[in-house]
Amino acid sequence: MNTAFIMVDIQKDYFKGGRNELFRAEEALTHAQEALTLFRGKKLPIVHIQCILLDDNATFFLPGTEGIQPHEGILPEPGEKVIIKHTPDSFFQTELQQHLESLNVTRLVICGMMSHICIDSTVRTANRLGYEVLVLDDACTTRDLLWDGTVIPAQTVHHTFMASLDGTFAQVIPTSSLYERI
Repeated sequence: MNTAFIMVDIQKDYFKGGRNELFRAEEALTHAQEALTLFRGKKLPIVHIQCILLDDNATFFLPGTEGIQPHEGILPEPGEKVIIKHTPDSFFQTELQQHLESLNVTRLVICGMMSHICIDSTVRTANRLGYEVLVLDDACTTRDLLWDGTVIPAQTVHHTFMASLDGTFAQVIPTSSLYERI
């Protein structure tokens, strides 16, 4: 089985000092780095997804800003694919599917930011396209949401989305379990 690692939107705007700081972003980054090291060591395909928002109402990931840059902890190395997207779904109007098909990839390991938008939409599309999907729970994160005047804490948002993906659209696992699966 050919497996690829997909890192979604691990970009500066989501970290301290960025335009949209997320809950425990550094912790998620640490786990993403662990998985990245494993994939690099095994010379398996790695794809970096970078979001640049073109909507006039966007408040982060703005073209030409420092915030769109990948975090220094996961900078792409030569041979690692970088795919730019403009919507939450990493497959929508990008070359991701064609790239994975060219490598005969059948299984994806996905992590990144934000659990409730980009991870959710990317995982559901990957499943619909027929990929086996593993999501690294501890290498994903999100932020607090506001609904009907109530703040929903980021951890609750994250757990809810991981629970909704697990078993139906993906297998949600901790990064530590990845070593025995790759």
